[in-house]
Amino acid sequence: MSLPSGVKVKVHYTGTLDDGSQFDCSRDREPLEFTLGANEVLPGFEHAVAQLEIGSSTIITLPAEESYGPHHAEATQTVPASAFLEPPQVGAIAHFVGPDDQPLAATISAVDDELVTLDFNHPLAGQNLTFSIELVEATGHSDTTL
Repeated sequence: MSLPSGVKVKVHYTGTLDDGSQFDCSRDREPLEFTLGANEVLPGFEHAVAQLEIGSSTIITLPAEESYGPHHAEATQTVPASAFLEPPQVGAIAHFVGPDDQPLAATISAVDDELVTLDFNHPLAGQNLTFSIELVEATGHSDTTL
């Protein structure tokens, strides 16, 4: 059985990388809530959830190409350290206003006395993502629990 589009679901999940390090977990907060078919989560994650029954769990691994894509070296840029009001730190997120006043964010990946390297890739780009997922709740259009 597969849950149809339009069903609202709540899931608990833990996300890990190939080295076993955890990048996110919902267990210490409210479950993640989204609507199937609304493109609110990664497609592979949504597909796995749609195959579950309430209370059941699964473990999936999404290759980088099916999650946040490969890491693109051309999506990095080096800028003068003097462009920052505060001393930049590796791992910090720098926020910018881009073309057409669109907000942009980049991770500071390297800093020296004169230059700062900004990485505009998603922080999980180039990573395979493993998710342990438990379906906690599923409700239909009439809010009747399935």
